[in-house]
Amino acid sequence: MDATILGAAVINGLLLGGSYALVAVGLTLIYGVLHIINFAHGSMLMLAMYGAFFLLTKAKIDPYAAIPLMVVAMFAAGYVLYRGLIGRFSHGKDENILLITLGLSIVLENVALFFFTGDSQTITVSYSDRMVALGPALVPLPKLVSFVASLVLCAVLAWFIARTDTGRAIRAVAKERHGARLVGIDVEKIFAVSYGIGIACLGAAACLLIPSFYVSPSVGHLFVIVAFTIVVLGGMGSFVGALVGALIIGLTESLSGLFLGEALGQIGISLIFILILLFRPTGLFGGAR
Repeated sequence: MDATILGAAVINGLLLGGSYALVAVGLTLIYGVLHIINFAHGSMLMLAMYGAFFLLTKAKIDPYAAIPLMVVAMFAAGYVLYRGLIGRFSHGKDENILLITLGLSIVLENVALFFFTGDSQTITVSYSDRMVALGPALVPLPKLVSFVASLVLCAVLAWFIARTDTGRAIRAVAKERHGARLVGIDVEKIFAVSYGIGIACLGAAACLLIPSFYVSPSVGHLFVIVAFTIVVLGGMGSFVGALVGALIIGLTESLSGLFLGEALGQIGISLIFILILLFRPTGLFGGAR
């Protein structure tokens, strides 16, 4: 195997992992605080991607410029969804939250299919086809921007959780919700804020993905299945684990595609997933936040 080809595959794998990172970080935040798997995660990503798509096609707002708008919009959507639907009708039972988010996912996908049809939509911006030399590889500029921006946004989120009062409240509720309630923290509000932040991550991810990817009513499945794998691999509830897991999965997918072919490339993800969990059943950073 030529070293240049191998190096290019490694670089492309890291960039691919960066694309997965924000989706996985949002998912692991929701799990870390609410201790539930958000089955609506993929559908919310799909809605965010349509939002970025229409902001460009209707309002002429560049996807990267739309990141603040989409982050705020998706945070508000997540907050309202939890306050008005999930928190209200779950009655504090995790199994009810699972059923509600699963039902929400089905409804959102079918509504999107009704309004947007099943056709895949893409956008064209001035930098869509621009390439950047990165070591032995020529990589698309949108993928490089997505990788760097994902790392920066993950760092900002980690700082927010570690250093702000709201972040400390989130960590307190994640660690011991009953104790947090006793010291005066509004636990239900923190649940809603945490859910909103997790969904806000999807708003940023959508804007970073749309210049180099398509959007359709089923696009969320492609990312959320990988995101679930990353969250379990990195350790449920661990931000660091989600980021490292995303990079590992991106590398594995790229190298597996190189050695096994595109049709068998997904086998590598399953193999690395099983191998790591054999030695680290709780994931790479299980228990860390």
